[in-house]
Amino acid sequence: MVGLLESRALPEGGFPARGGDPFRSDATAWAILAMSRSVPNHPLVDRARDRLAAAQGPDGRVSMSKEHEAAFWPTALSVLAWHGSQAHGPQCDLGIQFILRTMGRHWSKIPDAPTGHDPSISGWPWIDGTHSWIEPTVLSVLALQVAGHGRHDRVREGIRMILDRQLPHGGWNYGNTMVYGRELHPMPESTGAALAGLAGQAEQGTVARSLDYLQSEVGRLRTPISLGWGLLGLAAWDRWPSNGGALVERCLANQTRYGEYDTSALCLLLLAALEEEAGGHKTLFSRVTHPPSEVHH
Repeated sequence: MVGLLESRALPEGGFPARGGDPFRSDATAWAILAMSRSVPNHPLVDRARDRLAAAQGPDGRVSMSKEHEAAFWPTALSVLAWHGSQAHGPQCDLGIQFILRTMGRHWSKIPDAPTGHDPSISGWPWIDGTHSWIEPTVLSVLALQVAGHGRHDRVREGIRMILDRQLPHGGWNYGNTMVYGRELHPMPESTGAALAGLAGQAEQGTVARSLDYLQSEVGRLRTPISLGWGLLGLAAWDRWPSNGGALVERCLANQTRYGEYDTSALCLLLLAALEEEAGGHKTLFSRVTHPPSEVHH
């Protein structure tokens, strides 16, 4: 997997979504996370961090592109990618401040509303001016925790928002629970992401049904995003499946049929594979823990 990533590196630094495409901030951040953990001090990593820094706006945001500045969800990924690099400390701090002062659009819960979740609990959106959803909230919570802001009120509120969006019978989807009284279906990728964000922040009993759901599904997952997030979510709660490595290999082999995965999906799968090699040691996505007083009940 690392060799494929290396072949996609752009001459000016950074990575595209696919070979031959232009620079993408999200793909670059994912590539930095994957490469820095699989090959420490890889020479491409700092060049990619520099290119990511060049994409940062003056207010701290890192958008999908200059043409889509409102799509600022890659900011949290960028903070994770810059974390640990002294040379990129200013960019990291600026990104953190942007995350702390940014939230999705929220409103008071209305009795008899068609949707079941509480829209007043603030999290983070994909795009400016829209409602908060699971994955961008998880990434923002992880970025703030890694950067030392785990006690911040925004993190606490983000955790509360994720727990509120948990489905009654377990699991998560993009971020809704009920519509007109009907429970929606869970999604493995959303469930894995939510569990990764909640590790060390919630009691296991509060997510037991979600863990059971994901464990029952992971063996059937064939795509890199679903499998990648699914394995990361299970690993965060010490539930790495005994056949996890084989599942990753099977998913990689599917590229011969469907073509090479895009950079973000490939990196997510690589990060999941690295969880097995971690052997219980703390990694970025699996054990961002805090003192017991911070665990939400």
